[in-house]
Amino acid sequence: MSTTALSKPLRRLPFQWRHLLYLPLILMSIFYLIPLYLMLTTGLKGFEEINLQTMWDLPKSIRFDNFIAAFQTLAPYMWNSFSMVIPAAIISSFLGSINGFVLAKWKFRGADLIFPLILFGMFIPYQSILIPLVEFMKTINMYGGLPGLVLAHVIYGIPITTLTFRNYYASLPKELVEASRMDGAGLLGTYWYILLPLSWPSFVVVLIWQFTSAWNDFLFAVVLTNPQAWPITVALNNMAGSQIIAWNIQMAGSFLAAVPTLLVYIFLGRYFLRGLMAGSLKG
Repeated sequence: MSTTALSKPLRRLPFQWRHLLYLPLILMSIFYLIPLYLMLTTGLKGFEEINLQTMWDLPKSIRFDNFIAAFQTLAPYMWNSFSMVIPAAIISSFLGSINGFVLAKWKFRGADLIFPLILFGMFIPYQSILIPLVEFMKTINMYGGLPGLVLAHVIYGIPITTLTFRNYYASLPKELVEASRMDGAGLLGTYWYILLPLSWPSFVVVLIWQFTSAWNDFLFAVVLTNPQAWPITVALNNMAGSQIIAWNIQMAGSFLAAVPTLLVYIFLGRYFLRGLMAGSLKG
């Protein structure tokens, strides 16, 4: 069903009722923007202005030095995060694309069993596999650095990327595959030359999803990496002092840590929604 068809019933509503539908959307937007407002305003305040009574007040004077201090502390760890999330998102996306193609367009014995088993990985809690994961990383000599963290996010990302691509490829006409076979293309040739160029909507979805998931991860990061390889989430947690917490610098650091994912959704959010809808008709 197209978005045009979905909007037709809304157009039949009276003008004033149509605009009332925006009220819950505005309220939810305000609710979700409250943490961002607190981070930004607190990050711009001086330390003497930080207390619970004036938490909601605007800063009396703007202090950009809080952001400078937070950036100087977090900059190396921010680079660690980029070095981790970019390869993790790209590798898991391509693996999910290959899996989705095979499960959607190449019927083989056991495919109906393999697909649910892959999806089962989405429901395994991180906490339940931490001890065996650490032992496995030590066995393959990948414990303590970023490559091991990348591997963990790639493996944990395969179920959701496989599901997304499988549903998208299932919505494409089978005549594309049949025509490529008639032209002499094999299995990999059909994927590489025919379906992969059509896959950009799903790639946008899974890349944004994997980028956000890996960037915001704390549990895997704090367990699998040493201090030199900490991503920004772990470094942000360790910015708090043992006795006195500089909340203005901490909030400035929290805002800086949120900026990359915020920018991703601001500039690519519309493509994320289109990509989700592209594979929602069949699967």
